[in-house]
Amino acid sequence: MPKINVYLPDDLADAVRDTGVPISTICQRALELAVSRVTTIRQATAMDLLPADADPIGRMQLFTARCKRIVEQSIDRAHEATGTNVGTGDLLGAIIAEGANLAVQILSTLGIQPSSLAIPTGTEPGGGGDGLRFSNPASIALELAVAESTALGHNYVGTEHILIALATEPDGVAGRALREAGADAKTVRRTVVAALTGYKYLQAQSAPAKQMGALMVAVRQELQPLVERIERLETRLA
Repeated sequence: MPKINVYLPDDLADAVRDTGVPISTICQRALELAVSRVTTIRQATAMDLLPADADPIGRMQLFTARCKRIVEQSIDRAHEATGTNVGTGDLLGAIIAEGANLAVQILSTLGIQPSSLAIPTGTEPGGGGDGLRFSNPASIALELAVAESTALGHNYVGTEHILIALATEPDGVAGRALREAGADAKTVRRTVVAALTGYKYLQAQSAPAKQMGALMVAVRQELQPLVERIERLETRLA
């Protein structure tokens, strides 16, 4: 049986040794789950999106209802614009157009006005075959969204995971626009984690889930140490 090395932080490695948990069994099951999820989304993004029986959205089982609508809207946007590939710009444009989602709140928390993002138009490479298909960068971004969800221990894929994926994917127009605006993958991921931590805190306090203002305050508090470190670094470099 092939062997794969898994590297752990020192504190986690110590905890694993102390508890004696079955490492191989746990890793195998986690990897099986991740492979199954990525394989499913890869099959959904590889097909022609136009035939009535294609139903790529139906194959995105982990995606939230809102996230499925946004992917569907991105397909509609591409079909109306070029009719060739659904690109990362279509995905980000659909997220911004929908408006009432966590990804948009994350961008606003980072001081980025979503409507001001300069997303270049044009077709991204790849897709392959006839009909309307996801571009290579868009396909990779959707796979990365599933991987991000799995890595964070979530059993769903939301707009926040797609936003992290778009910022991570190196070749798409959406990623370039996000990074130029200051929303690189590390920053977006940290902000998402902080936002979800704040949301859970508000739930524990029995606060209404719609109190987005309080949620964003919690996010900013989580991010403040990072902001202060960056400001100190910039001061030293000035």
